[in-house]
Amino acid sequence: MKGTKLVMLGLAAVMTAGAFAAAGCKPATTPAAEEKPALSGSITVEGSDTMVNLAQAWAEKFQEANPGVMVSVKGGGSGNGIAALINGTVDFADASRGMKDEEKTQATAAGVTPVEAAVALDGICVVVNPANGVTNLSVEQLGKIYRGEITNWKDAGGADKAIVLLGRDTSSGTYEYFKEEVVGKEKEYAKSMRNLASTQAIVDEVKGNDAAIGYVGIGYAANAGAEVKLVQLENIEPTIATVADGSYPLSRSLFMYSNGAPEGVAKAYLDWILADGQGVVEEQGFVKIN
Repeated sequence: MKGTKLVMLGLAAVMTAGAFAAAGCKPATTPAAEEKPALSGSITVEGSDTMVNLAQAWAEKFQEANPGVMVSVKGGGSGNGIAALINGTVDFADASRGMKDEEKTQATAAGVTPVEAAVALDGICVVVNPANGVTNLSVEQLGKIYRGEITNWKDAGGADKAIVLLGRDTSSGTYEYFKEEVVGKEKEYAKSMRNLASTQAIVDEVKGNDAAIGYVGIGYAANAGAEVKLVQLENIEPTIATVADGSYPLSRSLFMYSNGAPEGVAKAYLDWILADGQGVVEEQGFVKIN
């Protein structure tokens, strides 16, 4: 009886030791990484017609990765986008120019604090019909054409044909930028210039009119391909490289404005645009900022 008792006690001791040993052999468990909650909400964007295709492409790509987010994009011109931001009806204003002083004053009066983010680079391309023999202009010549001082292509190295001037409407940031950089801040566009409502309208008109000249963003020019011809400025061709290094005379930044620093899903969207979204910039024919 005594021997049996000792055997049982010994077995118990062995089992207990085995249990401790087994516990000691188990690998330490690492707490699971905390998953980020899925993004949700809505974002409204309005403004630059130059940027509208890029903005649409950004929205589609972001929504693919974040199906709980709705991004609404509308063109209409930089001025309209900035006005919508001041009125508090959008999260972001797309602009192909910087805000004017009077717009900043209006924003302050409305209690809006515009915060600017450069999101891409662009070059304003001068486009003509492929049948036009002109291949290069100086910025001075281009200014004279758009002020109405040169009205026939023969005076700019082309055929004896009246120049058909095409430009954007006054709400366009490209209209403003081109006026300051080419026409002259204190001067005016020629009264003969046709003010078209969209960049695509300029491309379409140039395609079908061998006397026309217009100006469009580099992304639109790239999409138009061989249907329009790009005119060199100062013997420099508008390319990704010349826009990126600033050697092309009409290189500029493209902006998104928000009321204060964006927060929540709007911040996530802008952060994505400045990082992964730069791949979309290249796909759309514009130039990355980094």
